[in-house]
Amino acid sequence: MHKQRQRKAGTQSIAEIPAVRGQHLLHHQPVIHEMIELAGITAADVVLDLGAGRGAITMPLAERAGKVLAVENDDAFAAVLRQKSAPCRNVSVIEQDIRDTYLPKEPFHVVANIPFFITTPILEKLLDQPGSPFQGAVLIVQHGAAKGLTSRMFRSPRLLTWRMWFDLELVKVVPRRYFSPPPRVDAAILRIRRRNTPWVEAKDRHAFEGLAEYGLAYPEMPVCDVLAGIFTPVQIKLLLLQLKLDRRIPVCSLRERDWGVIFQTMREKVPPYRWPKRGKKKRSSR
Repeated sequence: MHKQRQRKAGTQSIAEIPAVRGQHLLHHQPVIHEMIELAGITAADVVLDLGAGRGAITMPLAERAGKVLAVENDDAFAAVLRQKSAPCRNVSVIEQDIRDTYLPKEPFHVVANIPFFITTPILEKLLDQPGSPFQGAVLIVQHGAAKGLTSRMFRSPRLLTWRMWFDLELVKVVPRRYFSPPPRVDAAILRIRRRNTPWVEAKDRHAFEGLAEYGLAYPEMPVCDVLAGIFTPVQIKLLLLQLKLDRRIPVCSLRERDWGVIFQTMREKVPPYRWPKRGKKKRSSR
């Protein structure tokens, strides 16, 4: 079956090769060029195109970047990519599942229309290690996913952790008609930028994850009740004054800066044995 697919790719025109499951190929050139501009790609940059498809983003990237790594798991698309990029010395085609691909050890960016059905695993791969060489990305994702990732309210400890190191911005909606085949819903451009000054240092990631899991175990709980499991009443009073917060607001409404201040105060004022640990909930919701 695999060999038959390869032979078929050789006899079809590029336009006739169908998209694979979960992959909606972006064909709107203005959006593609806007993505590359938003990423600020230069000749000094290494860029990954994840789920490269037929190369709609890969080839314009090749005109701007120093090196382009086009990752594509579908054998027919990978064959097309090799054919189209053959004259380009700065393009390498990696025929592999994105989730199994090793990321560069040198600083790199990502500009890609990623497969919607593996959005979360891709973001985990890029954002879970704040000390990695990943610099930023401009991605096409489902509109609903982009809204959730950029929401002002935090209900996900993982999303909160990501946003301590990275700024996530919903740039614009991308209509479903700009894809082939069209997805069921509109998409969006999501821009991810590494913060010049993160709210928490990368070396403190595990400790912060413990705080995030603990603090958002019950997102609607009042902030004073959440803090009571970590700080003394006097420390809570001083924290709320410093952050200018009402003690009864839900903890999910805290901003990244607030969490950064809470974490630094915990490090300075609370003995480590009292810090929340990952995977442990130390209170009830009542």
